[in-house]
Amino acid sequence: MKPLKHALFIIATVLALTFTAAAQTTTWQIDTQHSSAQFAARHLLISTVRGEFHNVTGTVYLDETDISKSRVEATIDTTTIDTREPKRDAHLKSADFLDVANFPTMTFKSTQVEKAGDGKLRVTGELTIRGVSKPVVLEVEGPTPEIKDPWGNQRRGATARTKINRFDYGVRWDKKFDTGGLVVGETIEITIDLELIKKG
Repeated sequence: MKPLKHALFIIATVLALTFTAAAQTTTWQIDTQHSSAQFAARHLLISTVRGEFHNVTGTVYLDETDISKSRVEATIDTTTIDTREPKRDAHLKSADFLDVANFPTMTFKSTQVEKAGDGKLRVTGELTIRGVSKPVVLEVEGPTPEIKDPWGNQRRGATARTKINRFDYGVRWDKKFDTGGLVVGETIEITIDLELIKKG
């Protein structure tokens, strides 16, 4: 093969491999209208109070040929907190808890994605609440197989779960009742239900 043809062949091969690698990664946008983030905390050591955030946005970059190349970015609007009790919601928005006036969002950015069994992923990343970033691990069911909705959009779903200690993020309101237990428990269970729309 002549030098020029050889050089053109190499360039064409590199370009083909680049485009193939790019095609392996698909981009999925979180459908805010069909996604939510729920949380649960113990109350007075005898019951569980549950709530949710209504505005979850972000993007999932999925490479199913090499799942380790996938990544996730998500933002939760803390001003949308809803526990079905306005007075409690107002307290949770205050500086005692989420301080939404100064920190209107919490964010998650993945640092590692790995398989965790059939139809499951383990996603490690940085969760930022009140300006404090800590590593967390999300146990993910999904993503589900692609489907086409009645409007021609490709969709998938996933559910992610984790637990955090709210004290780690500066959420340190710690009123105690007479027997010494915390009115609101330290451990917060988080469940994020996602519906994703394929982009591009």
